[in-house]
Amino acid sequence: MAITQIRTLTVPVSDQDQAKDFYVETLGFDLVADNTMEPMRWLEVAPKGATTSVVLGLHPDMTPGSQRGVLLVTSDIDTDCKRLRQAGVELDGPVEQPWGRQATFSDPDGNAFVLSAI
Repeated sequence: MAITQIRTLTVPVSDQDQAKDFYVETLGFDLVADNTMEPMRWLEVAPKGATTSVVLGLHPDMTPGSQRGVLLVTSDIDTDCKRLRQAGVELDGPVEQPWGRQATFSDPDGNAFVLSAI
């Protein structure tokens, strides 16, 4: 097999505009694409400089809030946790783990993320 990377991950959301605000304004992701391709809207965001992006999708086969365990890596977990709390995001941590420090939080739909300093 010649697979070398994951390009895009779909995160199911109930409101694309609300999700766009959260991922771009609160998490600081870049807006990669926001295009209408009838009958759907392709809304893609990514952390600055990342090669993997996230599609914030209204998908009939995926329940909003069902995504779990997506790991986001940070170089400054304390500052990021403080910033997220100031933006009104509820999060647990950071806590020490054998592999590094991490915190957990959810987006407005309940999709769960792990913020990790490894």
